[in-house]
Amino acid sequence: MPKRKRPLAPDPRRMAMATRAIHGNALTPHAGPVAPSLWQTSTYRFANSGDPIRYAEGDPDVYVYSRYHNPTVAEAESRLALMMGVDKALLVASGMAAISSALLSVVRSGDEIISTPALYGGTYRFFRDILPRLGLAVRYVSPSRLEKIPSMVSSRTRAVYLETPTNPTLAVVDIERLVTMVRRAERTVRRKIVVFADNTFATVLNQNPIHFGVDVLLESATKYLGGHSDLLAGVVAGPEALVKGAHTQMKYMGGCVDPFAAFLLLRSLKTFELRVQRQNENALHLARVLQGHQNVRRVLYPGLPSHPDHLIARKQMVDDGGRGFGGMVTIEVKGGVRAAARVCDALRVAVNAMSLGGTETLVSIPVYSSHIKMSARELARHGVRPGMIRISVGVEGIRDLARDFFRALDVLG
Repeated sequence: MPKRKRPLAPDPRRMAMATRAIHGNALTPHAGPVAPSLWQTSTYRFANSGDPIRYAEGDPDVYVYSRYHNPTVAEAESRLALMMGVDKALLVASGMAAISSALLSVVRSGDEIISTPALYGGTYRFFRDILPRLGLAVRYVSPSRLEKIPSMVSSRTRAVYLETPTNPTLAVVDIERLVTMVRRAERTVRRKIVVFADNTFATVLNQNPIHFGVDVLLESATKYLGGHSDLLAGVVAGPEALVKGAHTQMKYMGGCVDPFAAFLLLRSLKTFELRVQRQNENALHLARVLQGHQNVRRVLYPGLPSHPDHLIARKQMVDDGGRGFGGMVTIEVKGGVRAAARVCDALRVAVNAMSLGGTETLVSIPVYSSHIKMSARELARHGVRPGMIRISVGVEGIRDLARDFFRALDVLG
């Protein structure tokens, strides 16, 4: 009787994101646990002294120390790379560890970074307060003047950085146009300029900057990827050589992720698509209804036709195959920061807390949270106003959320 041929394993890269997130590369029959294993260890036992010798000679498969690598972390990195459609992903201790490890792997003292100006406050303060100490300069280009990039690039320029949608104003940068301008500048200076994109607010479900030519994708896995407000992590994703450089930087600066955080992230990735899709739907509904409240001065959400960057958001999110415009909504209430505080204190379903991306709806006041320690001029550059409330919309019942916000806004009279 002829021997049956075992069917070829399917290529996970051709499968839906939910399938990739749940199964990773494990698409062939094998014995073992359904849930991934947790390697909660700092160091590893060698079979004999041949193992450390092989490690010293450069064998990447020899585990020696969890600051360098860990099997649970490696499994999470593999799934993230599949989800993001890149060669390699690096999981680190936080979103800021991802940003610092990635950027510092390509720049050195005397170099320059060009960035769009509206950024997460922690990123901006890193650019403003830390990089100058290392002899690194950051120059800013307006998203409305991206054509200026070729004339801004000099022999010192090594990287271009963007965040879109921005925190907390939800402005949208035209990624494709920015990359086109950078590549045009490369022809003049005759060398590579690495483009980095912080994709935390959109997530890879709604927007993939890699499709538009970005080199390195950055994301705070603490937020939507983790999704349960119980872990800290960050992701650097892109070509293997660039991610390897970030790994070296992380290894010596110590921004390694704990194996248990990687284990929790693997659990969270299984429901990533379900959660973010529901957050997309809830955010769009909430943005629409809040436009009608008398105490709301304006609603900022890329999915609303009234948003100034709505057409750009539609092009690089929904029209590119994304599932929606994200789960973040920012409102500006009448009466300034005191009124914003009164609204946040009156909420009962939504939680007054500083983070985003979790299953529960969270609210924060940017001038008291993400954008503290900024001058009035800096806040204006970021588009941040005192009466703003940033809403990370969760997966609760949308009617409950809408009623909660309307009751809270009614306290303003």
